[in-house]
Amino acid sequence: MDNDDDIPQLSSHTLAALQEFYLEQQQREGMKTSQGFNQYSIGSIEEDWQLSQFWYSDETASCLAREAVLAAGKGGRIACVSAPSVYQKLKEQDGEDFSVCILEYDRRFSVYGEEFIFYDYNHPLDLPENLLPHSFDIVIADPPYLSEECLQKTAETIKYLTKGKVLLCTGAVMEEQAAKHLGVKMCKFIPKHSRNLANEFRCYVNYASGLD
Repeated sequence: MDNDDDIPQLSSHTLAALQEFYLEQQQREGMKTSQGFNQYSIGSIEEDWQLSQFWYSDETASCLAREAVLAAGKGGRIACVSAPSVYQKLKEQDGEDFSVCILEYDRRFSVYGEEFIFYDYNHPLDLPENLLPHSFDIVIADPPYLSEECLQKTAETIKYLTKGKVLLCTGAVMEEQAAKHLGVKMCKFIPKHSRNLANEFRCYVNYASGLD
């Protein structure tokens, strides 16, 4: 007779979390095979936790996208650095008068064609020649790691790309470093993620924004 005593058992909380995860995956797969699938919807490309990817909630992505459009102005250029869910939300706004590109390490986002630019923060200025300095009206950035090294290198990219305006999303613990490297101040608006993160997240800007 088999003895089940030695078989490790999942806690009810872990089991429920796993079931929720698999249900979400099934729902996403169902969406992908349906006729109405939107390639720009948040979650159409799933989070890769090994790349420290955590997508914004739909409400937060919409708010940041609206802010970017207002800040860029009519015919403005927007760069999303390691902020793919904001890029996706911007692309859903058909007919708006702006252009946008996504700088991202994850090559799955190359499905977005010429607007995708491979980006590794370890090489902050290793960018295509057609990305001219100070050619974007606003840069939105969400460095993948909460370290000063990551922020400092991402800041090099931001300062190279932007004409002036910066919208940074990172942890509350990075407030001093954000001010030091980019001259940005914390906003009242608190961004949310589709999954709750342990670290408090905040937005920072260096201009008069609608996020206060």
